[in-house]
Amino acid sequence: MTTEQKTRPRATPTPAPAGHHRLADFRRATTTPLAVSGVVGALAFVVYSLFSWLQWQSFTIRSWDLGIFTQLAKDYAHFQPPIVSLKGQGYNLLGDHFHPLLVLLAPFYRLFPSAYTLLVVQNMLLAISVVVVCHLAIKRLGTITGACIGVGYALSWGLQSAIESQFHEVAFAVPLLALVLVALLEERWRSAWIWASLLVFVKEDLGLTVFVIGLVMAWRARTAAGLWLSVWGVGWFVLATKVILPAMNPGDTWAYQSQLNISGLLSDPGSLFQADKVTTVLLLAAITAGLCLFSPLTLIVLPTLAWRFLSELPVYWGQEWQYSAVLMPVVFCATIDALSRRKVLNSERLRLLLGTTILLISVVLTSQYAFDKLGDPGKSFPLTSVESAKNALAAVPDGVTVETDISLMSYLVDRTEVYWIGNKNPAPQYVLIDVSGRQGASPTSAAAEAEQRFPGSRFVTVFADTRYQVAKRQ
Repeated sequence: MTTEQKTRPRATPTPAPAGHHRLADFRRATTTPLAVSGVVGALAFVVYSLFSWLQWQSFTIRSWDLGIFTQLAKDYAHFQPPIVSLKGQGYNLLGDHFHPLLVLLAPFYRLFPSAYTLLVVQNMLLAISVVVVCHLAIKRLGTITGACIGVGYALSWGLQSAIESQFHEVAFAVPLLALVLVALLEERWRSAWIWASLLVFVKEDLGLTVFVIGLVMAWRARTAAGLWLSVWGVGWFVLATKVILPAMNPGDTWAYQSQLNISGLLSDPGSLFQADKVTTVLLLAAITAGLCLFSPLTLIVLPTLAWRFLSELPVYWGQEWQYSAVLMPVVFCATIDALSRRKVLNSERLRLLLGTTILLISVVLTSQYAFDKLGDPGKSFPLTSVESAKNALAAVPDGVTVETDISLMSYLVDRTEVYWIGNKNPAPQYVLIDVSGRQGASPTSAAAEAEQRFPGSRFVTVFADTRYQVAKRQ
């Protein structure tokens, strides 16, 4: 070795630019939360879709709403207004609830023209909200704690009930609310304003929710933008309920105005403390171990609870159906806010304990709600009537008009014009009814009843078994 080689200094590596380190740190900070929350969201979508598939293939239908929204999607997919015969002949569904954002269903239905498509879309939207909420929880509270809260949210009773009750317009509100709340907590005021502004096009009552969101934003941001958002929400609520819905509704009124019984509450304030109402409020706090009560974000649940509890319809008060789905992202984001802001909760171990507790609460409550049925699908989703249902559907040709009950309407709306048997309808070409459980039903019950509803028409039975009957108008 030469003297020159011995004395030559070793080359030192060129330091990477400062920006490179910042980019690497950013990637490390975001990749894990996004990956974990993506996995949680994907698993939620699988569970949701499994439940929906079991419902669909066992012909387990909860209500006529899936058929109604399928008719809407079918019309939008063919660039037509949503004239929904299940609500009545010539009924424009924009006169029932104000939900123009449902036009987004059109491309999905055009590609996959089936009522089942709407169930998949709803599951996808709810799973997106899981990703959004879980991602925030992991960034604020750490991977394990955040994942526990994310799974707890995915299993929350409000989302379970929404999935069980099948498609409703609020499916679009759930991910929008999650995006709004995350933007609020991250002080991305413009994003929060944009996401919140879209809520008024999902359902008219959400304008009042936007009003409260605006107030919360004004308080947190100390700017007038939040107040303008409140004005936007109230403005669209008034416009929808006083102008648009009455103009579209056959009765020239907002169909649900009579359900806001304020005078009843004033005359009997104790009605607010009916058992179902109290239970719903307690369960909203319970699924977050009470932590949501320590964040002002929880105030956003008030408009939804107000219209539900003012109604005289008990179906609005409890935990069934889809009405509580929009409350779930609110209370869980409020919980994340409380856990990340409270100094007393700075202990990582305490946060982990609380996150695990929230997960366990959701798992335990599952035994009382929809997903408990997944434990015994053979019992909960029996296939005993599948062959009968398929034979009844086969007796109805494509392109005809059909009057039916809720039993198989969601399987008919894609290929026929369907009327609900409870409305005053024009005489249909076919009638399909479920006669199971009827006392004294004869093989010609469907035909005989149709002839009574449509005097002067004659119907003959073309299919009959112990479950379904199909009659054709001669």
